[in-house]
Amino acid sequence: MLQRINVVRLAVSPCKRHFSKSTASFGQRKNSAFTNRARIPIEAGQPLHETRPFLIKAGELTPGIPALEYYERRIRLAEILPSKSCVILAGNDIQFASGAVFYPFQQDNDLFYLSGWNEPNSVMILEKPTDDLSDTVFHMLVPPKDAFAEKWEGFRSGVHGAQEIFNADKSAPINDLSKYLPKIINRNDSIYFDILSTPNSGSSNYKHIKSLLDGSGSSNRSLNSIANKNIKPVSKRIAEFRKIKSPQELRIMRRAGQISGRSFNQAFAKRFRNERTLDSFLHYKFVSGGCDKDAYIPVVATGSNSLCIHYTRNDDVMYDDEMVLVDAAGSLGGYCADISRTWPNNGKFTGAQKELYEAVLNVQRGCIDLCKASNNFSLHDIHEESIRLMKQELKNLGIDKVSGWNVEKLYPHYIGHNLGLDVHDVPKVSRYEPLKPGQVITIEPGLYIPDDESFPSYFRNIGIRIEDDIAVGEDSYTNLTVEAVKEIDDLENVMQNGVSTKFEEDEVTSL
Repeated sequence: MLQRINVVRLAVSPCKRHFSKSTASFGQRKNSAFTNRARIPIEAGQPLHETRPFLIKAGELTPGIPALEYYERRIRLAEILPSKSCVILAGNDIQFASGAVFYPFQQDNDLFYLSGWNEPNSVMILEKPTDDLSDTVFHMLVPPKDAFAEKWEGFRSGVHGAQEIFNADKSAPINDLSKYLPKIINRNDSIYFDILSTPNSGSSNYKHIKSLLDGSGSSNRSLNSIANKNIKPVSKRIAEFRKIKSPQELRIMRRAGQISGRSFNQAFAKRFRNERTLDSFLHYKFVSGGCDKDAYIPVVATGSNSLCIHYTRNDDVMYDDEMVLVDAAGSLGGYCADISRTWPNNGKFTGAQKELYEAVLNVQRGCIDLCKASNNFSLHDIHEESIRLMKQELKNLGIDKVSGWNVEKLYPHYIGHNLGLDVHDVPKVSRYEPLKPGQVITIEPGLYIPDDESFPSYFRNIGIRIEDDIAVGEDSYTNLTVEAVKEIDDLENVMQNGVSTKFEEDEVTSL
């Protein structure tokens, strides 16, 4: 099909007819004045190389990911489908906090993973008519261009852009969904759609598609009987692909981890009096360092606030004799980093703080060493090992003599999770399967000592979590967040003397 040729062309130089000297790399323009911007005649609903050459390189559809990779992802999915089948994915809607006050848009990540499309109110369909993969059809139903709406809400890529930029074989206005989708359903035997509840099951298009498939909608007259249709969920199948990161995905996640880790080091070197100030400082550093945004709502928990695993109020005063637990990181090109560090507010560990911290760090070291595919460990195996190691560390601290204690009370959460487009990525993937090369997981043991008279007073109200992002290799692993220092000597050195390596903030460079 012609669009197949177009995919390869885009992977080399997308929309080359629009390329001009204005799209030179940042390095070529670094010392020149930012004046006289050349206006590119492309109106799209998300950044492209032509409109944001400092963020997206030629050949990339989204930061770090080439158009060809998105095509290959769709073909990999099509390979495991029978002939005369289709996959239907409903994108997310814009969500409103109150009235006209909206939240930042978050796309359905399965749709984004397969298309790179990051605009609301859209539906993607992947159709496999025959066993010949070259016959696979990529459909997009998207909001059409609308001058009035775009005046208020920003540009849309539109129906034409879905084909020309995102390589859809066929596209149509989203308002045509009621007549477009039944035709596809009728001519296919197997329909892949998560008809049970999903994270985006509140979207208008999800509800519309569900009504067509389960017969609850009034618009299903155009459908023949679906009694002979085989409707199956698809998210778990996509999750198996998303679990293993490509070299390009690992590169983006490494960059997000590097920026986030350096940002933590900058925070260690300062003194903060309020959780919200530390929260804001890290957000600024993530974004000014090159990330798009926070990967999730941060935890900035001083003192006893750290005993709450997902404390996000971040509004308390920070006392000098307390420690602060921070779980925060940036996101780049849709891919998340995830870091936790704990350090003393005054820049110097007490003896008790040091003992608890070293216990958690010892557990983390032991678990990270297991993150090699050749070890044949699953994530659950590593969690079980973390419990064994934590019991030994608590015994070394003498806490095993406390009446009624148990490790689950002091270490109540799991050792980690998959990481990727979501912070807790691909949750439908089994924790019990051996880790594979290309998988990225967090390793984040924690220890939380309650205000209980059973425990020594110098340990009480201290919560410690240390977390890094680990890319699994066959006989090795890569710590994607290695920049964030965590050894006690290194932490105290940075806290007291500042950051030894220069952290260049660059608000416009690409990966």
